[in-house]
Amino acid sequence: MISRDWPAPAKLNLFLHVTGRRRDGYHELQTVFQLLDLCDTLSFEPREDGLVERVSGNEGVDPAEDLTLRAARLLRDRTGTRSGVSLSVHKRIPLQGGLGGGSSDAATTLVALNELWRTGLGVDALAELGLVLGADVPVFVRGRSAWAEGVGEILTAVDLPARWFAVVRPAVAVSTAEVFQAAELTRNSPKITIRGFLQMGGHNDCEPVVAARHPEVRRAIEWLGRSGAARMTGTGSCVFAAFPTRDEAAAALAGLPEGWQGFVARGLATSPLLERLEAERATGRTDLG
Repeated sequence: MISRDWPAPAKLNLFLHVTGRRRDGYHELQTVFQLLDLCDTLSFEPREDGLVERVSGNEGVDPAEDLTLRAARLLRDRTGTRSGVSLSVHKRIPLQGGLGGGSSDAATTLVALNELWRTGLGVDALAELGLVLGADVPVFVRGRSAWAEGVGEILTAVDLPARWFAVVRPAVAVSTAEVFQAAELTRNSPKITIRGFLQMGGHNDCEPVVAARHPEVRRAIEWLGRSGAARMTGTGSCVFAAFPTRDEAAAALAGLPEGWQGFVARGLATSPLLERLEAERATGRTDLG
């Protein structure tokens, strides 16, 4: 039986400070992950032969690089289950935009299959598996907007104001690896506290690198900035501005330049993935009588 409509929400990095570089090459960060109501949706059909396959979605993504397939195989191999899955992905989150779509899809795969395969891992163990796949995966596994440190895996839940976001994606894709390997990236931002961020805000250390290498991103920051303080999320290419109402966020996108994508999204405190998981568990309890 196919289990449908498992959401994978997008995120924004409300700021991104690079505070150092470790000996293993990974970067020390401080950021706030703001979950959004823009979601990919995934469907899973468990199978008994151990095969993990993608039957639709993620066209153009090499199966060897597909984080949903990698997540399913990682969970299968680490738990020793004999189960497999045929999975489908309906994409709404733009690729290579700094919105975390691939990481979120991977997290939803881990959470959903842990339930459907009855592998019995707790959220801490799933988050640890997620970190193998990428630094952004644990926040999606845990399902709450959060302050993050380390490489992005040390998470503290944070209360954020209710806001709507206008998000613009110019017609350019940005490689995260390229940005973090850039010689001109500053890696010595002073560490701040949650209170300091809530009072004073922050900046994105990756933004000058991307804006210099991709003029369309700089143009998008300037264009959206005419309606409110605009900033790039993650390593780009999407930029965003926050507004108190949906109407104000929508108005900021009026006259969007040709070739760009724009959308309005609501900031979320908790992920719809947690609600879907609870619904799945409730169905299971009902089935058991």
